[in-house]
Amino acid sequence: MILGTVIKGTGGLYTVLLDSPYNGEREVAVRGRGAFRHEKIVLLSGDRVELDPLEDGSFFCKRILERKNSLIRPPLANLDYIFVVIPCKKPMPSLEIIDKMISIAEYNKIEPVIIISKSDLDTDFADEMYKIYKHSGFEVFITSSEKNEGVDKITDFLKSISQSHSPICAFAGASGAGKSTLINAAFPSLELKTGGLSEKIERGKNTTRTTELFPLSKFFGDGFGGFLADTPGFSLLDFERFDFFSLEDLLYTFREFREYENTCKYTKCSHTKEEGCQIVEAVQKGDIEKTRHQSYVALYEILKKKPSWKK
Repeated sequence: MILGTVIKGTGGLYTVLLDSPYNGEREVAVRGRGAFRHEKIVLLSGDRVELDPLEDGSFFCKRILERKNSLIRPPLANLDYIFVVIPCKKPMPSLEIIDKMISIAEYNKIEPVIIISKSDLDTDFADEMYKIYKHSGFEVFITSSEKNEGVDKITDFLKSISQSHSPICAFAGASGAGKSTLINAAFPSLELKTGGLSEKIERGKNTTRTTELFPLSKFFGDGFGGFLADTPGFSLLDFERFDFFSLEDLLYTFREFREYENTCKYTKCSHTKEEGCQIVEAVQKGDIEKTRHQSYVALYEILKKKPSWKK
């Protein structure tokens, strides 16, 4: 059995990193089975696949192993960690959008890691973001690619998680947030393309066109497993099963809310504004961050309006 991980795909042709060398090769070109097209099955970077060799030395994908999770935009499967890049300025971040992505990640059992970028532009804002997300239970890093500050802590974290297992990690954030610049600072050999920021609309020119996985062993050496991916802006981020994200699931996607389950005065508490709601009281006491609860309420209203046939 020949097994490997899809690390790149372009126009129906995929590159797969084999678990073990085959005829001296570790990276091979692969095409999907003809039946995949008829069944509208698309291979994603991160897919674990079983291959069959062809006479011309290439391979075709015989089977896609069961996915842990999958994204449509960007195309990526089996993600373990998502590094959410929050810029201090240019563009100004929307915490509601950030918390929505974190919520979707939590639902799909992906561990969010928060990176506050461009801290040199506003140190007070960087400290505020650090407080909010550290208090909410996340790993948080403050960075400045301009001053090369905090980047080493991210690489140390990646080393620590890639020694024990082989995680797939992705950086995500709004266009212009500094994802590619940050990755280049941590891994100069990648030389990822970066785009300037439009001063008129404060939106980055999205220079990341494909999702490619880079083996961490190339940067850290043998003994380190897993992959690193660069992704488009999270305004395009979408999980395949987000349509099945129900109102009942929402509470569990805010990790700091979970301890208050079944503690409210009313059994059908929405945790938005009711008297006797322990989550609302925790917000008032400062035990839960106000911005996080505001994001919860916004998502609650979105999910509440979703037609029942979609739930």
